[in-house]
Amino acid sequence: MARVQLTTARTHELDPVRAAEAIVAQLDGVEPKLVTLYHARDRDAGALNRALRERLPPGTRLIGATTGGEIDSNGLHEGSVVVGALYGDFEVGLGLGTGLSSDAIGAGARAMERACAELGKRPADLDPRRYVGLVIDDGFRYKKEELLLGILERNQSLILVGGGAADIGQDPSKQSALLHLDGEVVGDAVLTALIHTDAPWAALRSHWYRPTGKMLRITKTDETCKRVLEIDGKPAAARYAELLGVGVDDLDFGKKGGFGSMPTAMRVGREYFLRAPWMAMPDGSILFANLMQEDTELELMELGDMAGMTRRFFEEELPARVRNPQAALHFHCSGRMWLAQSMGQVEALSEAFRASPPCVGFNCHFELYSGFHINTTLTVLAFGSNE
Repeated sequence: MARVQLTTARTHELDPVRAAEAIVAQLDGVEPKLVTLYHARDRDAGALNRALRERLPPGTRLIGATTGGEIDSNGLHEGSVVVGALYGDFEVGLGLGTGLSSDAIGAGARAMERACAELGKRPADLDPRRYVGLVIDDGFRYKKEELLLGILERNQSLILVGGGAADIGQDPSKQSALLHLDGEVVGDAVLTALIHTDAPWAALRSHWYRPTGKMLRITKTDETCKRVLEIDGKPAAARYAELLGVGVDDLDFGKKGGFGSMPTAMRVGREYFLRAPWMAMPDGSILFANLMQEDTELELMELGDMAGMTRRFFEEELPARVRNPQAALHFHCSGRMWLAQSMGQVEALSEAFRASPPCVGFNCHFELYSGFHINTTLTVLAFGSNE
């Protein structure tokens, strides 16, 4: 019999020492094996890390990230410090891979090798029924596809869940992110937390879109494979606007009737992995969040009930996948927040998170799920109890 449980704490205290004291007081004597620390980018991350480490039990491991907003069982927050304390029947090994921007494959491989070494295992020997990986990267390096190749290089069956460390601002010239791993605070890196448990668990995804049956084909990209030049043999932005029945100036994510209202998805079996367009460029191309391949066929998706579909995910799908859920680690796309803000749905969406099992998480800069870099999605690692 095994279980993994979670308790959380949150504070708006600005002073790092007072914030750490407030957090630890709320943990009410729990001695966690793993703590997740999420906080706004404008806080002193190094001072906060030191203050919290000094007050946690010596054997507690610490991971974390700067955010585009924080999440707990009371909903969505901004400017706070949120901590999740995991305890119960599990082991955890941590690994950090630096130099993400210069060698993303190598950084991913090093993070996985170091996490495995802490558990005395080789990556190839991990049983995907009992081991799961939690991954956080510096989201503004835009290296998810490459780092995933490194992490999964020696065991492609391993399940991964995670997202990119983020920032609340939307100006690309000012965005930056930091990661926490025990006493280190770094950027340009990826961390892996490898969890071994016999407790029930599942990796899940949720988005608020429905397939339309309408298809499009990527017919030309640039050398980066991020900018799509042609769709269905026509200039990309003009063709996408034609399919949506809007003007090119109305396409950008967050605008009503634009990319956020009708993104694209890649169908994998019965599932849809979102591959959302991001921005219409001045030259008539479209910048995607993911690497795009020529001659790929994608399906247009239509926006559903944001808060309602999120609540149903927590109330129906998650409990159906995880017996007696006790803990949920959420990686919530910042794009979902931007869309909710533009449509006046933030309060309703925040309320939906109260239907989650005990949870902690953050608004991240793009998400990952196993070997896929996805977006406009909530990815979740949930644990339960078989007692």
